[in-house]
Amino acid sequence: MRALVFNKNLTYTNDYPAPVPAKGEALIRVTHAGICNTDLEIIRGYMGFQGVPGHEFVGIVEECDSKSMIGRRVVGEINISCGSCPECLKNLGNHCRKRSVLGILHKDGIFAEYATLPVNNLHKLPVEVSDEEAVFIEPLAAAFEILEQVSINASHNVCVLGDGKMGILVAQVLSTTGCDLLVSGHHREKLSILDEMDIKTARKEQLPGARFDIVVDCAGSRTGIETALNIVRPGGTVVVKTTVAKKGHVDLNKVVVNEITLTGSRCGPFPAAIKAIKAGSVDLSPLISRRFPLNEGVRAFHYASDRNSLKVVVDI
Repeated sequence: MRALVFNKNLTYTNDYPAPVPAKGEALIRVTHAGICNTDLEIIRGYMGFQGVPGHEFVGIVEECDSKSMIGRRVVGEINISCGSCPECLKNLGNHCRKRSVLGILHKDGIFAEYATLPVNNLHKLPVEVSDEEAVFIEPLAAAFEILEQVSINASHNVCVLGDGKMGILVAQVLSTTGCDLLVSGHHREKLSILDEMDIKTARKEQLPGARFDIVVDCAGSRTGIETALNIVRPGGTVVVKTTVAKKGHVDLNKVVVNEITLTGSRCGPFPAAIKAIKAGSVDLSPLISRRFPLNEGVRAFHYASDRNSLKVVVDI
């Protein structure tokens, strides 16, 4: 099959072995895929991954044991758990000790004509959700995870750091809580997307002296958490969404001295994301910067690496 493959370098091939679904898995013909910041970090060495990257997708089920799923348009959760370890038995399958993660850890991803996932990971899509919108379901679910972890309401003063794809999605989700929300970033043209949604924005240099109840780091850089710790109030909460390949050092003295709650946040609830798209409570169309065919996938990654771009969609 045709695929993008990462092995020290990202290359396009038309001769990669097609996956064979294991028991309980579905064979999915991928139709559209999105490039996210984690994919960009993968090709910089994050997780030491080799193989087909990618995890944001929509596709059609072509083979599986469940006949009712064949021919259905689906998206899929990316963590594949064992179901029997202590974490799985505590309903923490996303943190399974033996897990594989689609396009990230021990599992080929979706920048290819075909992929496999357990049927239990799949979500059928309503007709109201378009293919391009469906590509956003995985990262939008990750944005909704914050509301599963932290109580946010109209009494809270909240800052989102980062004007990239995740920052804009998180901002739209958090705005539904009625909180006093500010989004900070470096790029005026990206922040203008949120301005059009009546979400307050500011350049990063305008933040010193600010004090927020909750800060969400979607900056996509090692410095994001440092900024978050500088602007959260004593006793406040910092939610970290950023993962990067290059390791750094963070001074945690502020966490202790100011009694800050530090929360890591990763994957989230797909049903909430699908419901939001279906209801039109989030606007995803301004986030698509460009589309590329799969055979121009390497070029698509280069384009997505530009700090001025947002979501790049690959048509498989």
